Amino acid sequence: MQFEILVEDASGKIVLESVLDKIFGPNRQDHTYRIISYKGIGRIPKDLRGTTDPKKRFLLNQLPKLLRGYGKSLQNFSAAVVVIVDLDDKDCQTFKQEMLDILNDCNPQPTTLFRIAIEEGEAWLLGDRNAVKTAYPDAKEHVLNTYVQDGICGTWEKLADAIYPGGSQKLKRLGWPHTGKAKCDWARKIAPHLDVESNRSRSFQVFRDGIRNLAGIEI
Repeated sequence: MQFEILVEDASGKIVLESVLDKIFGPNRQDHTYRIISYKGIGRIPKDLRGTTDPKKRFLLNQLPKLLRGYGKSLQNFSAAVVVIVDLDDKDCQTFKQEMLDILNDCNPQPTTLFRIAIEEGEAWLLGDRNAVKTAYPDAKEHVLNTYVQDGICGTWEKLADAIYPGGSQKLKRLGWPHTGKAKCDWARKIAPHLDVESNRSRSFQVFRDGIRNLAGIEI
């Protein structure tokens, strides 16, 4: 099966590049995938059939057009679209239904899996404390101990406070380009060490099992 995987930012792509082969396991040779990252999550347009500015590479803004295109181009292939986004401060059920409404507006509909990282993608990194400590041996244990797995608590800030010199407050003062680079650095260093079987993040587990279910891998 071919997987077309859409993620909202570069750090998410880096994590997936490290974990997907582990998720497929011995069945890796039976599947192919392409990971496409965007410049942010954006927002779902009010008019699902309206035109979108292709220069605005925000995932949700482009999603109606993307899913319609995949519905047509993938209908004769063994393929699936996987959309991975952060929950941030949204209501999970409402947010997922909004994305399902986009899919239901497509004819034909591509096989699509929506997965939401709760609260943010860094929750998947924090789901494996050993991976964090392997990548950052000097990570502040007392900060890591205050993290509630998949909690709505400022997830990337929690990771920053544990491993980044000056913590999240310094990154916020420096602004987004620096924060985005830091997130990519964390993903690049931590993700190769992630154990996909024992990761404590429930949202990661749901993502992992969803991929395996589509791929026909016994869970």
